[in-house]
Amino acid sequence: MKVKIISVHGHGDYDKEYVYLQALEDADIGHYVLADSTYNSNGTISNKVRHTYWFPDGIVKKGSYISLWTKPGKNVVDTNSNGQTVHRYFWGLKEAVWNDDGDCAVLLEIGAWQLHRAKGK
Repeated sequence: MKVKIISVHGHGDYDKEYVYLQALEDADIGHYVLADSTYNSNGTISNKVRHTYWFPDGIVKKGSYISLWTKPGKNVVDTNSNGQTVHRYFWGLKEAVWNDDGDCAVLLEIGAWQLHRAKGK
């Protein structure tokens, strides 16, 4: 993968909650989905995916950071206090996502996908 999860910040605090990622190589962030899942009783990841965020298309350069905030906001590219580029995305949810000890952030790289309308033509 060209992007990795670094950490989950402010878990459970709606106004401060975000997932922090970093680009390991130049990448189209639109090929990534971040999901909220849980663990099974034996410690393995469950297939209970509760929330997903598919990043919009856009190139992130190697070494730059990506933050996905739970709350609403405007997606921007900014520079942090260390002079590093940070791509800030906002999920637009109405409550905290990362609020339980059993939560797990899962990053998926999507190489191809197919769309099919569930109802209608």
